[in-house]
Amino acid sequence: MIKLNWKSRIVLAIVTGMLYAGSLSLFDYFSEEKLYSTNALLFQGLFFGLFIGLGLPFLTEKLGSKLIPELGKSIAPDLIENEQIEFEGPANLFTGIEGVGGKLFLTNKQLIFKSHKLNIQTGQTNIHYTEITQIIEIKTGKLVDNGIRVSTKDGKKFDFVVNDRANWMNKINEKVNSFTAT
Repeated sequence: MIKLNWKSRIVLAIVTGMLYAGSLSLFDYFSEEKLYSTNALLFQGLFFGLFIGLGLPFLTEKLGSKLIPELGKSIAPDLIENEQIEFEGPANLFTGIEGVGGKLFLTNKQLIFKSHKLNIQTGQTNIHYTEITQIIEIKTGKLVDNGIRVSTKDGKKFDFVVNDRANWMNKINEKVNSFTAT
Protein backbone atom coordinates (compact mmCIF):
# COMPACT_ATOMS: atom_id res chain seq x y z
CA MET A 1 0.00 0.00 0.00
CA ILE A 2 1.29 3.46 -0.86
CA LYS A 3 1.35 5.87 2.07
CA LEU A 4 0.88 9.53 1.19
CA ASN A 5 2.49 12.25 3.26
CA TRP A 6 0.50 15.38 4.13
CA LYS A 7 2.08 17.48 1.39
CA SER A 8 1.07 14.89 -1.24
CA ARG A 9 -2.45 14.68 0.17
CA ILE A 10 -2.90 18.45 0.02
CA VAL A 11 -1.56 18.62 -3.55
CA LEU A 12 -3.90 15.73 -4.49
CA ALA A 13 -6.82 17.55 -2.87
CA ILE A 14 -6.10 20.81 -4.74
CA VAL A 15 -5.50 19.16 -8.12
CA THR A 16 -8.54 16.88 -7.98
CA GLY A 17 -10.76 19.69 -6.71
CA MET A 18 -9.62 21.95 -9.56
CA LEU A 19 -10.09 19.21 -12.16
CA TYR A 20 -13.56 18.40 -10.84
CA ALA A 21 -14.65 22.03 -10.74
CA GLY A 22 -13.10 22.57 -14.18
CA SER A 23 -15.01 19.61 -15.60
CA LEU A 24 -18.27 20.91 -14.16
CA SER A 25 -17.62 24.39 -15.55
CA LEU A 26 -17.01 22.87 -19.01
CA PHE A 27 -20.35 21.10 -18.80
CA ASP A 28 -21.87 24.40 -17.76
CA TYR A 29 -20.18 26.26 -20.62
CA PHE A 30 -21.37 23.86 -23.31
CA SER A 31 -24.84 23.47 -21.84
CA GLU A 32 -27.71 25.52 -23.22
CA GLU A 33 -28.69 26.66 -19.74
CA LYS A 34 -26.67 27.64 -16.67
CA LEU A 35 -26.22 24.55 -14.49
CA TYR A 36 -23.96 25.79 -11.70
CA SER A 37 -23.26 29.11 -10.04
CA THR A 38 -19.67 30.11 -9.33
CA ASN A 39 -20.24 29.49 -5.62
CA ALA A 40 -21.62 26.01 -6.35
CA LEU A 41 -18.58 25.19 -8.52
CA LEU A 42 -16.18 26.37 -5.80
CA PHE A 43 -18.02 24.48 -3.06
CA GLN A 44 -18.23 21.24 -5.07
CA GLY A 45 -14.59 21.49 -6.16
CA LEU A 46 -13.48 22.10 -2.57
CA PHE A 47 -15.65 19.27 -1.16
CA PHE A 48 -14.58 16.80 -3.87
CA GLY A 49 -10.90 17.72 -3.49
CA LEU A 50 -11.00 17.35 0.30
CA PHE A 51 -12.74 13.99 0.03
CA ILE A 52 -10.37 12.57 -2.61
CA GLY A 53 -7.19 14.13 -1.24
CA LEU A 54 -7.76 13.72 2.48
CA GLY A 55 -10.80 11.55 3.21
CA LEU A 56 -10.23 8.67 0.80
CA PRO A 57 -6.57 8.06 1.77
CA PHE A 58 -7.59 8.15 5.44
CA LEU A 59 -10.39 5.62 4.90
CA THR A 60 -8.14 3.42 2.80
CA GLU A 61 -5.45 3.35 5.49
CA LYS A 62 -7.88 2.67 8.34
CA LEU A 63 -10.24 0.20 6.68
CA GLY A 64 -7.95 -1.28 4.03
CA SER A 65 -5.35 -2.48 6.51
CA LYS A 66 -8.07 -4.47 8.29
CA LEU A 67 -10.11 -5.72 5.34
CA ILE A 68 -7.43 -6.65 2.79
CA PRO A 69 -5.60 -9.30 4.88
CA GLU A 70 -8.90 -10.91 5.87
CA LEU A 71 -10.06 -10.94 2.26
CA GLY A 72 -6.81 -12.62 1.18
CA LYS A 73 -7.05 -15.33 3.84
CA SER A 74 -10.43 -16.45 2.54
CA ILE A 75 -9.16 -17.18 -0.99
CA ALA A 76 -8.56 -20.89 -1.49
CA PRO A 77 -8.33 -22.55 -4.91
CA ASP A 78 -10.17 -25.68 -5.96
CA LEU A 79 -7.40 -28.27 -6.20
CA ILE A 80 -7.35 -31.53 -8.13
CA GLU A 81 -6.35 -34.88 -6.61
CA ASN A 82 -2.84 -34.93 -5.10
CA GLU A 83 -2.34 -31.23 -5.87
CA GLN A 84 -0.52 -29.14 -3.29
CA ILE A 85 0.13 -25.40 -3.06
CA GLU A 86 3.86 -24.64 -3.08
CA PHE A 87 3.84 -20.84 -3.32
CA GLU A 88 1.15 -18.14 -3.24
CA GLY A 89 0.75 -14.40 -3.21
CA PRO A 90 -1.61 -11.52 -3.98
CA ALA A 91 -2.09 -10.79 -7.67
CA ASN A 92 -4.32 -9.19 -10.26
CA LEU A 93 -5.33 -10.82 -13.52
CA PHE A 94 -6.29 -8.47 -16.34
CA THR A 95 -9.39 -9.72 -18.13
CA GLY A 96 -10.30 -7.09 -20.69
CA ILE A 97 -10.29 -3.71 -18.97
CA GLU A 98 -10.81 -5.07 -15.46
CA GLY A 99 -7.92 -5.92 -13.18
CA VAL A 100 -9.41 -8.80 -11.22
CA GLY A 101 -7.94 -8.98 -7.73
CA GLY A 102 -7.15 -12.22 -6.01
CA LYS A 103 -4.31 -14.65 -5.38
CA LEU A 104 -1.89 -16.48 -7.62
CA PHE A 105 -0.97 -20.04 -6.61
CA LEU A 106 1.92 -22.14 -7.78
CA THR A 107 1.09 -25.80 -7.20
CA ASN A 108 2.88 -29.02 -7.99
CA LYS A 109 0.65 -29.40 -11.08
CA GLN A 110 -0.44 -25.98 -12.39
CA LEU A 111 -0.57 -22.23 -12.03
CA ILE A 112 -3.88 -21.10 -10.51
CA PHE A 113 -5.41 -17.65 -10.16
CA LYS A 114 -8.42 -17.36 -7.83
CA SER A 115 -10.30 -14.06 -7.58
CA HIS A 116 -11.65 -12.58 -4.40
CA LYS A 117 -15.34 -11.86 -3.88
CA LEU A 118 -15.20 -8.08 -4.43
CA ASN A 119 -14.70 -8.33 -8.21
CA ILE A 120 -17.23 -8.06 -10.99
CA GLN A 121 -15.66 -11.08 -12.69
CA THR A 122 -14.99 -13.91 -10.26
CA GLY A 123 -13.75 -17.46 -10.51
CA GLN A 124 -10.65 -19.53 -10.95
CA THR A 125 -8.20 -19.73 -13.85
CA ASN A 126 -6.06 -22.86 -14.16
CA ILE A 127 -2.99 -22.96 -16.43
CA HIS A 128 -1.23 -26.32 -16.60
CA TYR A 129 2.54 -26.02 -16.87
CA THR A 130 2.67 -28.11 -20.06
CA GLU A 131 0.37 -25.57 -21.78
CA ILE A 132 2.68 -22.61 -21.09
CA THR A 133 4.77 -21.55 -24.09
CA GLN A 134 6.20 -18.25 -22.87
CA ILE A 135 6.58 -16.20 -19.71
CA ILE A 136 7.72 -12.60 -20.11
CA GLU A 137 8.00 -9.50 -17.96
CA ILE A 138 5.62 -6.69 -18.85
CA LYS A 139 4.93 -3.22 -17.52
CA THR A 140 1.56 -2.50 -15.97
CA GLY A 141 0.02 0.43 -17.79
CA LYS A 142 3.30 0.60 -19.74
CA LEU A 143 4.81 2.26 -16.65
CA VAL A 144 5.27 -0.06 -13.67
CA ASP A 145 7.61 -3.07 -13.71
CA ASN A 146 5.39 -5.56 -11.89
CA GLY A 147 3.65 -7.56 -14.61
CA ILE A 148 4.03 -11.08 -15.96
CA ARG A 149 2.50 -12.33 -19.21
CA VAL A 150 1.90 -16.07 -19.45
CA SER A 151 1.21 -17.29 -23.01
CA THR A 152 -0.27 -20.71 -23.72
CA LYS A 153 -0.31 -23.15 -26.64
CA ASP A 154 -3.88 -22.17 -27.57
CA GLY A 155 -2.82 -18.52 -28.07
CA LYS A 156 -4.22 -17.13 -24.82
CA LYS A 157 -2.31 -14.49 -22.89
CA PHE A 158 -2.73 -14.02 -19.16
CA ASP A 159 -1.41 -10.74 -17.75
CA PHE A 160 -0.73 -10.83 -14.01
CA VAL A 161 0.36 -8.09 -11.64
CA VAL A 162 2.39 -9.47 -8.74
CA ASN A 163 4.68 -8.41 -5.92
CA ASP A 164 8.30 -9.58 -6.27
CA ARG A 165 8.03 -10.27 -10.00
CA ALA A 166 11.57 -11.73 -10.30
CA ASN A 167 10.78 -14.40 -7.70
CA TRP A 168 7.52 -15.34 -9.45
CA MET A 169 9.27 -15.49 -12.83
CA ASN A 170 11.95 -17.83 -11.44
CA LYS A 171 9.47 -20.13 -9.72
CA ILE A 172 7.14 -20.38 -12.74
CA ASN A 173 10.06 -20.95 -15.14
CA GLU A 174 11.41 -23.72 -12.89
CA LYS A 175 8.02 -25.46 -12.93
CA VAL A 176 7.56 -25.10 -16.68
CA ASN A 177 11.08 -26.37 -17.35
CA SER A 178 10.64 -29.36 -15.04
CA PHE A 179 7.38 -30.33 -16.80
CA THR A 180 8.76 -29.91 -20.33
CA ALA A 181 11.92 -31.86 -19.48
CA THR A 182 9.93 -34.98 -18.62
